[in-house]
Amino acid sequence: MTSNRVVVATAFGGPEVLQLVDGPRLEPGAGNVVIDVRAAGVNPIDWKTYADGPGTDPSRLPLRLGFEVAGVVSAVGPSVRWLAEGDEVIAWRVSGGYADRLEVAEQVTVRRPADLAWSAAAGLMLTGSTAVHTLTATNVGTGDVVLVHGGSGGVGRMIVQLAELRGAAVVATASPHAHDDLRALGAIPVEYGPGLIERVRAAAPGPVTVAIDTVGTDEALDTSVELVADRDRIASIAGFRRGPSLGIRMLGGGPGADPGTAVREAARAQLVDLAADGVLDVRVARTYPLAAVADAHREGRGGHPSGKLVLIP
Repeated sequence: MTSNRVVVATAFGGPEVLQLVDGPRLEPGAGNVVIDVRAAGVNPIDWKTYADGPGTDPSRLPLRLGFEVAGVVSAVGPSVRWLAEGDEVIAWRVSGGYADRLEVAEQVTVRRPADLAWSAAAGLMLTGSTAVHTLTATNVGTGDVVLVHGGSGGVGRMIVQLAELRGAAVVATASPHAHDDLRALGAIPVEYGPGLIERVRAAAPGPVTVAIDTVGTDEALDTSVELVADRDRIASIAGFRRGPSLGIRMLGGGPGADPGTAVREAARAQLVDLAADGVLDVRVARTYPLAAVADAHREGRGGHPSGKLVLIP
């Protein structure tokens, strides 16, 4: 692959600002490799990066997008210790992954298992590592009853599965169309909306001991603090408007949140092993060609994909 198309946001706004342009020729520096990208994961942080709003700085434009990829090593720089040309890898966390080719540090890679599809490999790490962080921060284990808000989303499905593996029972909120999928994963699904607290109490096998919010709605936050006595065991990756004032754990990249960098990076090998063994299901809702990135973002911003969206260069 000699071309290197890259996606950039040329302005702040919606998906209409995304363009596919020619990128630079890549020669890997010390400790780095070049990857021919076979698939790039699409995540909410991607469109939030170029969303218009207060504090946007035009000097940052154009913006490259994409934090996780899977592909084949095509060039190796000096001092690379573990990788060689032809190796198939997953790379996270990267910068500018929406591309044909990408230079990354060797240490952000893990080997792709042969039986893990490219699209699933590219959709594993960001959601999976976020899920591990939420469960670690709230100390989920055997005997817990965990309420997951947004159980059918990319992160939510990972939390459901990993909480089950830790021995917890899981109640997950979702639209009715996703309930069969959640049941298949071992969760007890409940529909969000008015009356949620009563529905959770009726459905749960015991008192809710942990709540994890992936959606950030007032309903999710209010339900969590009503049902869980210990606010150290309530975590949110989305409720940054009210979460801090409620005294719950704020996780991820928001203001004042715990980024959990060490926990997330340490989770990579475990996530690959679980996905390769078929224990962890990475559902890919849809794939798009790189040139259709705006369409992928429109679907993602709509809030209802039943799994991961992935770009295929």
